[in-house]
Amino acid sequence: MNAEQTLVALSDRTPQVAPEELIAGLVPPPQFQDVSFDSYRTDPAEPSQEEARTKLRQFTEQSNSPGLLSRLFSKRGSGAKGVYLDGGYGVGKTHLLASAWHANAKPATFGTFVEYTNLVGALGFARARDDLSQMKLVCVDEFELDDPGDTVLMSRLMRELTDAGVKIIATSNTLPGSLGEGRFAAQDFLREIQALADQFEVYRIDGQDYRHRALSSPAKPLDEAELNAAADELDGVVARDDFATLLSHLSTVHPSRYGRMVDGIDAAVWENVTTIENESVALRFVALVDRLYDRNVHIINSGAALDKIFTEDSLSGGYRKKYMRCLSRLTALSS
Repeated sequence: MNAEQTLVALSDRTPQVAPEELIAGLVPPPQFQDVSFDSYRTDPAEPSQEEARTKLRQFTEQSNSPGLLSRLFSKRGSGAKGVYLDGGYGVGKTHLLASAWHANAKPATFGTFVEYTNLVGALGFARARDDLSQMKLVCVDEFELDDPGDTVLMSRLMRELTDAGVKIIATSNTLPGSLGEGRFAAQDFLREIQALADQFEVYRIDGQDYRHRALSSPAKPLDEAELNAAADELDGVVARDDFATLLSHLSTVHPSRYGRMVDGIDAAVWENVTTIENESVALRFVALVDRLYDRNVHIINSGAALDKIFTEDSLSGGYRKKYMRCLSRLTALSS
């Protein structure tokens, strides 16, 4: 270990988070703390990106000016209580969502679909609804349609929030690929929140995954000697864990606390990575990777390659979108 490094283990961390801290913690992650509509770099070949930026800018301006400007928008047929951004990975949806949060009047919250469902699990529906009803804007990143129970829960929560006058912006976790697949995702979203559908405006963002424009797979795993040498070169706070021990520890920590668990970590070293066979374990791991990605934590590992971390059955099953997003993020963090 070099002198510039502090070594810890995530499997030793069991953070406690007070209920009020969970709401306060719903803000854009560190890598999106300073973004704005102006800093969003559109691709001239994809006009939908500029259109989405313009529409979201107008939406936040409307929210911030509830008087004359709001009435003018309503006369033009733009009195929606929500906006849904539909598109593949890496086209800048989260950047735009965070920009809207920064531009909007406060209080406002920003979190992933999973973070909101975890919030309800930790606080109970009534407490979560009452606290979020105080917000001027609720931003929901990566709205997921693969768990019927969670989708119904979030649909009810969003309905009750809009009834309370809260504006909502949501993004999809659509898989990249055919245009049709992405557009079907928007239709699925509107169907699942049918009680709210007429209050949402949908905008499609096309483009390539910026994370993978020069990358196609995660960095190769290292052998033990290579891992030790690479780990010694890392600076800052380094979390080193045996992979099996880390996965076991995740079952003892509520996912709403994963963000606190990885706070302050600069790099993660995983020993003896193996393919995850159990779906519950895999989904907890996905939640962990999301929080690591929020904080841009570099990852190195031994054992199996990170793109082999999920089984073929998982990648073709009902949670495919979650796993594919996770692989995209692992590629970015390890490379």
